[in-house]
Order: sequence, then structure tokens, then C-alpha cells
Amino acid sequence: MNRRSLREMAVRVVLLLLGLWIAHLGVTLFLQTNLGSDPFNVFVQGLFRALPWPDWAGMTHGRVHLLVSLLIMVVLLVVDRSYVGIGTVLCMALGGPIIDVYTLWLSPFLNETLPLAVRVPLLAVGCVILAFGMTIVIRSQAGTGPNDLVAVVLSDKSGKPFGPVRIGVDLTFALVGFALGGVVGVGTIICAFLVGPAAQLFFPVSEKICVCVLNQFAGVRSRS
Repeated sequence: MNRRSLREMAVRVVLLLLGLWIAHLGVTLFLQTNLGSDPFNVFVQGLFRALPWPDWAGMTHGRVHLLVSLLIMVVLLVVDRSYVGIGTVLCMALGGPIIDVYTLWLSPFLNETLPLAVRVPLLAVGCVILAFGMTIVIRSQAGTGPNDLVAVVLSDKSGKPFGPVRIGVDLTFALVGFALGGVVGVGTIICAFLVGPAAQLFFPVSEKICVCVLNQFAGVRSRS
């Protein structure tokens, strides 16, 4: 990774934070439909239920989520540290609080009492918003969420399109999590098959947005 000026890095972090807020709006819409958790959280839920965590550890779902994220980040640091940036830490630290904020805003309007015919389209919209925000985070090149990095690294190393790779990663997380005791719903399946292809479509748009902002505020030209 080329050495970057502080100004450029600051702009990239701002882009990452913008994408993070957009992505977590999608995540919150998805979760508020109560039609199942996303594949990564199914995996975390399965680990939380299946492993004999000692009482002294005080493990909760959130703490297991953080632990899994940290382990993924450590593995990626060993495989290729260029993929792990300050944004990876920000994604881990800010994801939960951002969802909490959106939940307060959206809970009065979105809940399980809504008809299924309304909740499924809302879930799909949430997945698409998640995909768009996620692509801005990735294109910021300031780092991204540990679970998203798995798909990014596998896509780059294999030379295969991100969309199909992301489907494979999500299905693997969901199936392993389900085998361990996690709960899979219709939303989990929709998320697994929709987020990756939607992200693939949004990547060119997000690339243009990031290049435009960097040119405007950091004087950075497009890099291959």
C-alpha cells in the first residue's frame, strides 16, 4: 500500500464512516423486520450457543461477535496486512452503537406486527442499502469490517467476481452457524443471495464517488 498523506487518509476515513452509516441503516432495516439475522451473526449466535464458555468470561453475543471479528482480523494480518486498516477497527468499534441509534429511530415504525408482504420488501431494501454502504467502505481503502474482508480477500486472491464469492462466504457462515445452533430465517437466505450481487453492481458507482471526493478534497488522482 502506498504511503498516504494525513489529509488523504482523513478523507478516506470520512468516506468510510459515511459508508458505515449507510450500511448500518440497511442492517437495522434488515434486523427490524424480524425475519432472521444476517449470515455472519447466525455464525456468531451458533458459536455463542455451542461452545462451553466459562462463567468467569461473562460472554455475551456481542462479546463473541467482537472476539470472532478480532480473530478474523489477526488471521488477515498474517495473510496480507495491507487489507487491514484503521477502518477495520472503526467498523468493529462503531457498528453496534450505530445500529443502536437507528433502532431507536426505526423501532416505532418497523416491527413484527407488520404484514409479511411489507416486511420482506423492507428486508430486501435493507440488504440493498447495506450493499451500497459496504461498497463505499471498501472503496475508501481505509479498511473495512472483518467479515467483509474475508470476501474481499478471497475475491482478490482468486480473481473471481466479488458477488459470487460473497454468496459463498455468507452461505458458509450461515450453514456453520445453523449447525452450531444459530437461527436461520428467510431474511438470512435473502441476505446471503442478495448482498453480494448488489455490492457487485454498486462497486463502479462507489468507486466514482470515492475518486471524486478524493480529487476534490485531497488532491488524489485515481489509482489502479
